[in-house]
Amino acid sequence: MPTGAKLIGALAFAALAYFISDLIKPLLPEGTNVGSLSQVNAFVGAIMGWKVMGKGAGVTYRQSFGYGFTTMAAIIFWCLLVWSGHEMLKRSIRLYYDGPSEALQEMATLYVDYAKLAAVQEVIIPAAVGVIFVSWLTEYFARRWT
Repeated sequence: MPTGAKLIGALAFAALAYFISDLIKPLLPEGTNVGSLSQVNAFVGAIMGWKVMGKGAGVTYRQSFGYGFTTMAAIIFWCLLVWSGHEMLKRSIRLYYDGPSEALQEMATLYVDYAKLAAVQEVIIPAAVGVIFVSWLTEYFARRWT
């Protein structure tokens, strides 16, 4: 059932994911094709904002902050999974791997490498502040529209 909280959660977390993606781009190795990184991450942010944050909004502000950090954790999990899977598929098309198990092991390695790349102060602090703000915003509109 669509609600105002789900809509605001989706829009706010999509914008936050887009912003955080733009902070990560300079940290990537030189020559990396960033193409649709921000757009895909914003799409994942919108889905998680709708599914996780939108469902949890409307009770208390403290609870909304918890749901906000849970939403950000889900966004990070799925974005890392999408991009490590994408890189693994690109490499497997070039016959980089000997078999599917090696490809999945390399995907797990890529997942961890991407996580380490993004786990820097220049990304974590704006993400935490952003989560607090968009959680408050979602909770505010959830209370206002119910």
